[in-house]
Order: sequence, then C-alpha cells, then structure tokens
Amino acid sequence: MRRLVEPTTEFHAAWLASRDEWGNGVHQPGSGLRPRDDIDSPAGFAQWVARLRREGDESVPPATGLVHAAYWWIVDEKDTVLGAISLRYALTDFLLQAAGHIGYSTRPSARGCGVASWALGEALGAARRRHLASVLITCDEENAASARVIEKHGGTLEDVRETSIRLKRRYWIAL
Repeated sequence: MRRLVEPTTEFHAAWLASRDEWGNGVHQPGSGLRPRDDIDSPAGFAQWVARLRREGDESVPPATGLVHAAYWWIVDEKDTVLGAISLRYALTDFLLQAAGHIGYSTRPSARGCGVASWALGEALGAARRRHLASVLITCDEENAASARVIEKHGGTLEDVRETSIRLKRRYWIAL
C-alpha cells in the first residue's frame, strides 16, 4: 500500500537509499532538495526536513522568490521511499513558465509501476481541498512517461516552450 508522508527525520536512511539510486547531486523534481542541502548527516537532514515543513507553513512569509508549498514522500508498506511530490500553492513568473504547481519524481527502480500516477492523483486531491481552480504541471519535452501521467489525469497541453531550465511541455488540469 502506497501513502504520502510529510517529510520526517524518521525516513533518513530510506531517503538516502532512494537518493543513492538516483545518484548523488541529481535533481529530483518535487523533493525540494537543493544543491546546498546536506542530507547525508543527521543534523543536515533534520535542517532540510525543517525547511520543507516551514515552506508549507502559511503563518510565516515564504522566502524571497518562493511560494508556500506542501512536500510529501511517496512510500510503500515497507517504508521504502519511492519518490517525492510537491504542491505549490501559487505561481511565480518562473513557476508559471517552467515548473508549475506540482512537481514529482519516482526513483528509478519504482518507475513503470504507477507510482507517479497514484501520487499525482493524491496531490490533485490536495489541490482541490485548497480550492485551486486549476493547476499547471510541466515536464521535460522528451519525458514521454511523465506526459502520459499528466494526460491520464486530464492534463491539457497548453504549449511546449523553451524555459530558463530546458524545453518544457506545459499542461493545465482543471479541478
């Protein structure tokens, strides 16, 4: 049984196993992981988890250039971290052009098993509960698997455009 869990230090070893499968330093969309984050040490991992939780706390202003967001880790019944997904509550110009409301990723060994599709369905439910009218989701132009996941959930392709990070397919899902 899959579930979404809020980031917690209890998953330190499981997160590192997932990260190691990706490769150290590889970008994992939806994880909130940034190059300067030290997640190898317990203290650094705890700081990262605290930052992710703070970014969802609407009682404090978001950091400059960021928006409030919820982060979840996708885990299975054995507490294996299968991936990550995030829901951004608003869009900056950058998010509107390149990244959207929702970002997600699935560890390589869990791909092709419906993990991303299941997690996207859960995140769309969270977006509905926040009363968002629609969400923007993007994927790399060459990522056919991600495009299928988005389209399965009703994504309508607005365009394919060059962004500051790469060529992106931009989809809207009406909620």
